[in-house]
Amino acid sequence: MFGAKKKKIVVGMSGGVDSSVSAALLVRDGYDVHGVFMRNWTGETDGSGETCGWRKEREDAAAVAELLGIPFETWDFEQDYRQEVYEYMLAEYAVGRTPNPDVLCNDRVKFGPFLRRALDSGAEAVATGHYARLDRTEGGLHLLAATDDNKDQSYFLHRLSQEQLLRVEFPIGGLDKPQVRALAHEFGLPVANKKDSVGLCFVGEVNMTKFLTSRLPGRTGPIVTSDGRVLGRHDGIEPFTIGQRHGLGLGDGRPYFVIEKDPVRNTLVVAEGEDPAELYSTGLVADDLCWVAGSRPDLPLNCRARIRYRQPLQNCLVTKGEESGQTIVSFVQPQRAVAPGQFVVFYNGEECLGGGRIVRAVS
Repeated sequence: MFGAKKKKIVVGMSGGVDSSVSAALLVRDGYDVHGVFMRNWTGETDGSGETCGWRKEREDAAAVAELLGIPFETWDFEQDYRQEVYEYMLAEYAVGRTPNPDVLCNDRVKFGPFLRRALDSGAEAVATGHYARLDRTEGGLHLLAATDDNKDQSYFLHRLSQEQLLRVEFPIGGLDKPQVRALAHEFGLPVANKKDSVGLCFVGEVNMTKFLTSRLPGRTGPIVTSDGRVLGRHDGIEPFTIGQRHGLGLGDGRPYFVIEKDPVRNTLVVAEGEDPAELYSTGLVADDLCWVAGSRPDLPLNCRARIRYRQPLQNCLVTKGEESGQTIVSFVQPQRAVAPGQFVVFYNGEECLGGGRIVRAVS
């Protein structure tokens, strides 16, 4: 925790149990806590009617703030989300990649304009309900995995800089989910039994195929095997992801998995079998690297990495790529369903070192 001199902290309150307990813990510890609900997406700006239930979430957050006796405001970041996250997501899908908007949401909105506005209001830090920890040393700040491996969210925070982390608190990073639930009951919070939210960071629970096809009208094209056999047709490659089995519409009773999306030929490539070898890659190429320490570690680097949230950490070797700004990641064990557009994130023990966007798999 920050020292006693850092008194005002703005807590991003989503209406969920994690951010609510975070606020309650800071109040208990004597900080001057101000609650803020981030209104990131209403659906009202594009006529879609996708309100994502934000009014109910804000109502829950306000109820917690009232119980805790703290000031509460709603700050509007919808334009920031639209420009920095939503447009990015659509652009990635349009070129055949599968993006992870939650990663960009943290870097470009929650710890971008939200953090800046909080500091401008006189706060010395912001706090969120993320499951992650910080280790503050004379040499800088180290982003650590949460105590609860099942809830650890350091993967989504790997792009944060030293400057951002300097003004951030993660009050529940050293707790597991049952402990957080117990504290919610102990504090008497009205959201103590509320289910965890899932879905897009800015929209919530949606039918992803419907969400994308309404915004990126796809072109009909072939579904083929790696040797060129045509098995069927798709209505657009955008909603599919590497490793996907269901929803292909092939209907011959045999299992097929997506192994490639080719936007140039507008083709979806699949492999047959319960666990086809074509799904596995020995490595990947990544770009847009961000390192928490502020500079790239010496390469080659032996460390561990994950290519998707909650994947068990994998041993790997990180080396320089052939093109400027790229990195090659070679895994000890072949990795299943490496998806371009997702992020590979590196770890040394429990410390999150940083990561980058997956450009392509390497066989």
